[in-house]
This record gives sequence, structure tokens and C-alpha cells, in this order.
Amino acid sequence: MATTTTTTTANKNPKKTNLLDHHSIKHLLDESVNEVVTSRGYIEDVRMSNVRLFMGTIIIIVALVAQFYKKKFPENRNFLFGCIILYIVFNGLLQLIIYTKEKNAILFTYPPVGSFNSTGLAVSSKLPRFSDMYTLTISTADPKSISAKEPVEFTKSVTQWFTKDGILVEGLFWKDVDRLINDYAKESKKSK
Repeated sequence: MATTTTTTTANKNPKKTNLLDHHSIKHLLDESVNEVVTSRGYIEDVRMSNVRLFMGTIIIIVALVAQFYKKKFPENRNFLFGCIILYIVFNGLLQLIIYTKEKNAILFTYPPVGSFNSTGLAVSSKLPRFSDMYTLTISTADPKSISAKEPVEFTKSVTQWFTKDGILVEGLFWKDVDRLINDYAKESKKSK
């Protein structure tokens, strides 16, 4: 099985990033985490993204209606005031959803098919500015669920996964993420 993984990884284009840009490093690692988790049979839960897109669409519609309303400024003062209030309220709600529900999450999943678990995963990551320490956390998507488990995480230097040219050594990174997913699965067996 290891030979198959190595062969498929070798056939793909290598993932390269600018090592001086911490945002591009985090983005590349987060994309790779998504690939690892979904390859393990977890299906991405996009409901939260859909809610954010819907709220953003409402905000844009409010702004467009305010911009292209037929009457000119002195006559549409109350209408513009209402649009500004709606814009602020919907933006506030959007920020509240992002702050309370998403936090640092890069991926929400449904429970795996055939699992007795009633909640999926919430995968989050951190790469602080001016630091090379990448933290990956796997926790339950619904912490209030009866099947909620303790979160597991690792913190490692990104220098372990990249060559000096900025190419991600996917095999090493996949092993670390795989090990974390296995630790999370073990944690659930211990709690039972």
C-alpha cells in the first residue's frame, strides 16, 4: 500500500509554495489536510459555507439596492438610512457566525458512513505570524453531542515538511495528519 501512495504522489505535480509567505504556506498545508481527511472517507459538510455565502449575497443585494435606488440623495435619505442599518446588521451577524461557529476551522465533515458516531470532525489550524510552528487540531463538529470526543492536536515546525525550494514533502505531512486522525479515533475507543 505504501508503494501505491508513493507512486501516485510521484505522478502528481509537486506542491510548491513561497517559503517567505506564511499565508501561502498555511494555505498549502490546509489544502493538503483537506485531501487527507476526505481520502479517509469523511465527507465535507458545506452547510456553514453555504450560510456564509447566503449572508454575503444578502449584504451585496442591500448595497446594490442602496446604490442604484431611483431617487436622488435628499429624497431617499430614510431609505439609505435603512439600507445602511441592514448592511451593518447582516455584516455583524456574518462576523458573529464566523467568530462563534467557525473559529479557526478549515474543514467540517459529516460522520463517516457506517460509523456509530453522530458527529463529524472540525479540523482547525494555526500558523502564527513570524512563526514556523503549525498547529493542527481535530475535534468534534458538535461539542455538545453525546458522542463528542476530546480534541487532539499536534504542533510541528513547517520546516519538517518542505524542501529548501518550497516543495511540500507530501508523504511526511500525510503521515503526520494520518497519525493525528488515528489518535482521534483511538481517543473515541478509550472513552467507551
